[in-house]
Amino acid sequence: MSGTFGTAAARAFRAAGWDVARYHRGTDMALAARGVQWIINAMNPPDYHAWDRFIPEITEQVLAAARANGARVLVPGNVYVFGRQPGPWGAQTPHDPCSRKGRVRADMEARYRRAVAEEGARVLILRAGDFIQADAPATILNRVMLKHVAKGRITAMGRPAARRVYADLGDLTRTAVALAETGDGLPDFLDLGYPGTVFSTEELVAEAGQQLNRAMTVGKFPWWALSLTSPVWELGRELREMRYLYDIDHDIDGSDFRTLFPDTPLKPLERVVKEHLFMRGLRVG
Repeated sequence: MSGTFGTAAARAFRAAGWDVARYHRGTDMALAARGVQWIINAMNPPDYHAWDRFIPEITEQVLAAARANGARVLVPGNVYVFGRQPGPWGAQTPHDPCSRKGRVRADMEARYRRAVAEEGARVLILRAGDFIQADAPATILNRVMLKHVAKGRITAMGRPAARRVYADLGDLTRTAVALAETGDGLPDFLDLGYPGTVFSTEELVAEAGQQLNRAMTVGKFPWWALSLTSPVWELGRELREMRYLYDIDHDIDGSDFRTLFPDTPLKPLERVVKEHLFMRGLRVG
């Protein structure tokens, strides 16, 4: 496990007393998974590179490794598969992607469902919105939105009033641990939405301003710059495709989550902001 989710998951499972083995790309996955109870498939090609080719290959490798070792598979799901449908999005929401990456992810999830129905696989999709974590510099919240917060400016990636769902990586991966420890108590296939923290850029600006006791302004992300560089910059081109998610209100239906974890608190925006400001060395009022 590597990358943003994989690193956080490894930390959470180790803290809970699990033995964690990291998979190294290019090695024999079935051999690496020998004796494991769970395979966490947090592997994605860097910068969205050739998802339509690599994601199916990774999926088949994971299923083969799970089949060879009798392991369950945990996949961090995202919201790309739902397209522009009104929320809240849940396990019963039909997949209707409006982007190429959304279609790739929808096909991936359909493959996992077939493997459960036809091949005896056991799969858990833990679905969440954008990852956030105060000490994870690669998240969009840290990398872009709060980049200039010390100067009194927060960057909106889209419509500032759009309310979007975010998932604190520490809380999300602790949920993954709790699910893994349920073991055979889980159904063979479970699509579980993590309701996380829902807020708009406007709400983020208001909360940061209150905690810092200063006026904050909203800046606009320069999507035009990605338009200029996308012919030669793959990541810029791939990010542009997901721009719509920053303009539409969306959240995740948390009813199934609450059935399983009725007493688990979700991190409020106040705490999210306080942790991120603290990591940046900013004093709150």
